[in-house]
Amino acid sequence: MGLAFNIALAIFAGTGSFLFGYDSGVMTDVIQSPHFLKFFNTSPETAIIGAINSTFSGGAVFGSFMGGFTMDSLGRRWTVLVGAIINLVGAAMQSGAQNLAMILVGRIMAGWAVGVLSMSVPIYQSECAHPSKRGLIVGITQQMIGIGFIVSTWVGYGSAHVPETSSFSWRFPLGFQCIPCLILICGIMFFPESPRYLVETDRSDEALKVLRRLHYNGSNDDDIQAQFHEIKSTIEAEKAVTAPGWLIMFKVKQWRTRLLHATFMQVFTQMTGINVIGYYQTVMYKNLGITGHRNLLVTGIYNVVGPVFNAFFIIFFLDRVGRRKPLLFGTIAITIALVCEAAIGSQVPGATGARKNSLSIAGVFFLFSVSAIFSCSFGPISWVYASEIMPLSIRGRGSAFATGIGNWLVSTVWSQVSPIALANITYKFYFIFVAWNLCVTLPAVYFLWKETKQLSLEEIDLLFGERALGTLPDHLDQKEMAPEIMHEETKKV
Repeated sequence: MGLAFNIALAIFAGTGSFLFGYDSGVMTDVIQSPHFLKFFNTSPETAIIGAINSTFSGGAVFGSFMGGFTMDSLGRRWTVLVGAIINLVGAAMQSGAQNLAMILVGRIMAGWAVGVLSMSVPIYQSECAHPSKRGLIVGITQQMIGIGFIVSTWVGYGSAHVPETSSFSWRFPLGFQCIPCLILICGIMFFPESPRYLVETDRSDEALKVLRRLHYNGSNDDDIQAQFHEIKSTIEAEKAVTAPGWLIMFKVKQWRTRLLHATFMQVFTQMTGINVIGYYQTVMYKNLGITGHRNLLVTGIYNVVGPVFNAFFIIFFLDRVGRRKPLLFGTIAITIALVCEAAIGSQVPGATGARKNSLSIAGVFFLFSVSAIFSCSFGPISWVYASEIMPLSIRGRGSAFATGIGNWLVSTVWSQVSPIALANITYKFYFIFVAWNLCVTLPAVYFLWKETKQLSLEEIDLLFGERALGTLPDHLDQKEMAPEIMHEETKKV
């Protein structure tokens, strides 16, 4: 089966990422529905709308942490299934909502599920991917997120063409979430568990069979055996030194370094402003003078831009150019685009006629540019880098922390604050992201980020200092370690 099966697995697991994109994007159109706004007695710029979006992100924070437990106890595949079931319940509740409380609870559940899926799907893909194609395989996560945004926008755009007295304009887009949930629930059991998790749970024979299904091309038995031996040796060494609990991630220097890299990778992604644009672009277009169905149409076109550029990048470039160079390029280019967007936004209020129309077009162009640049840098690389640098001993817990805190907690703050900021300080809001990119992201990536392209997950262990394959420093406070490893010395495989 080889690469074709590996890609099929990544795309199917990416249905969880599709839910991430769809659930994140669907409210962009829902909050433009006159019936929705009247039904819940609100408007797009109020704190209520911010609360609807922030409860989704807030739920994702806790979902990410739950995923850290279920990945270690149930495995990668079952964690994806749990996320899909929770999302199905949340989607049904939102679609049938009779009051604001039902919407909020439904959004919390959907966020909870997306938190589980957003941290488990990239890990599942990464552990199943061949090192030479890991950028492509895990990059499918961002591709499916983008496709989810596309589908949410066009479902919302089509649903908007009903009488303003019809609730179909918002109930159908929210209910549409059930379809990918059911696809995941029905299909996930037809795909294998991660070979690394199988070895970790003493199912080595099954793991070898899965590796062959994922990577065999007819003549690479030796390569597969070498991969299997490397995985098995590393995990056996890891088992001998693994410490329980979550605090251990912060006490081992090399684990702490990798955890902070993964967490800040997600923070840097949020600080590009991409999710603020994704959630509130209709408000941004309104500030540029674009209203009505034209507003929703531009939103639909915007959501197509990212996946097109992302697909081109992950197929042809990501596994060749690596991780650092695109991140450096993306930081600088997004910053320039946001400065230009702010400059245009400052001129729109006093403009009229043809000049206002030209400024609106330019404003849309630079928002589209942010999406295109993001999709060739932070979009796919944030998931690839964060998933591949996490050591197996803390992979579930570490990914949960990085995604929950770095991605969803930061997203929760911006979801609540952004509609108020866009209504009150408009274009000046962009300078927050500009300052962060120049003062924090750019120097951090340039001086601290490591290149990981085409290295196995076990080889990446060696990039982060003293810790070799399956080792634990013996200077760690022994009181914090499990009894069976209290006298364990540093080992090298």
